[in-house]
Amino acid sequence: MRMAMLTSLAWQDYRADARLSACTVLALVAVITPLMVLFGLKFGLIGSLTDRLERDPAVREVIPMGGGRFSAAFVETLGRRPDVGFVVGRTRQIAGTADLSLAPTASVVNVEMIPTAAGDPLLGDILPPAEPNRILLSQTAAEKLGAKAGDWLDARLTRQKSGVAQAQHARLQVASVLPLDAFGRDGMFAPVALLEAVEDYRDGQAVEAFGWTGDVSASSRQRVYPAFRLYARNLDDVEPLRLYFAQNSVLVSTQTQTISQVKSLSRNLTIVFWIIAALAMLGAVAAVFAGALAAVERKRRELSVLRLLGLSTGALLLFVVLQALYSGALAALISIILYGLAERGLNDLFMPASGEYASHLLMRHYSATVLAVLGASALAAGMGGLRVARIEAAEGIRDV
Repeated sequence: MRMAMLTSLAWQDYRADARLSACTVLALVAVITPLMVLFGLKFGLIGSLTDRLERDPAVREVIPMGGGRFSAAFVETLGRRPDVGFVVGRTRQIAGTADLSLAPTASVVNVEMIPTAAGDPLLGDILPPAEPNRILLSQTAAEKLGAKAGDWLDARLTRQKSGVAQAQHARLQVASVLPLDAFGRDGMFAPVALLEAVEDYRDGQAVEAFGWTGDVSASSRQRVYPAFRLYARNLDDVEPLRLYFAQNSVLVSTQTQTISQVKSLSRNLTIVFWIIAALAMLGAVAAVFAGALAAVERKRRELSVLRLLGLSTGALLLFVVLQALYSGALAALISIILYGLAERGLNDLFMPASGEYASHLLMRHYSATVLAVLGASALAAGMGGLRVARIEAAEGIRDV
């Protein structure tokens, strides 16, 4: 009951001092709003850059350099690592091409053959082909061929055996056409089994699954890959993977430098923000502290009367703190509204692309702002209001 009365008294007195209260609120708004805009820019820009890197699979790709010898067991071991999002063995590039056409008499397009499987980040929501005779076609290749999903293509595979040119044909169905941003060259994504069969055929081996003749059955060979397609699970996993391959004497190419630049920018902006925020908050605390001191001196008579009515020193101090909390709450509310207007303007001006932000804050940031403002206001008012302990009830009697 006494708490409700004290809260009401503090509010009525706060309203009666409307001009001075408004000055306190505006002083806090002048500190809080620029800080919110600054942090919103930092969080929005860095967040957009990070999301853009996360959406770009090429940034997470780990590319082996030079020729290697990687067994199927080694590739499977890589796939079980928690920092690997996708990995598949890759056959020799010189054997990984095919001449595609819609019909034997139609125009021919030489395409790169890329192994794929479930979880391939380049495919997005498109399912990888499950059968060896089904493929995914890049948009550039599809446009040159005039092909679309569901079409059957003729794939011509050539080889030199004992100095004699030989060729085989395979019928492949286009399961889907990839968007241009997934793969910008002429290529087809196929199950690893198809690429292995083509490599075996070009090595002069027999491939029973496709009816291609050769010296011996390819099934008797132990599979060794000269390379692999590997993507880290997220940006933070790229560097550990690079170190892992370096320890195993495997030279790889990564986008570590690009990722480090974004992280460095985020770290430096965070340092700058907290330096500015600390200085600004010190100024705000000093302003509230000085305001509380001035309020105690200015309202000395009223406070002495309240003590005369039986309020303790703690209650009088709470009276001062409550008024600071009113100012802090109003300042936080106004600052959030002003920031919202600034955020919309900045995003419309600098980030027209959907899903990206020049300035952006989450609900937890707004909550932290409100709590920080109220906490700083209460602390400053509490320190400045300690002078109420020196106010005696007799002062109120003398003024009656």
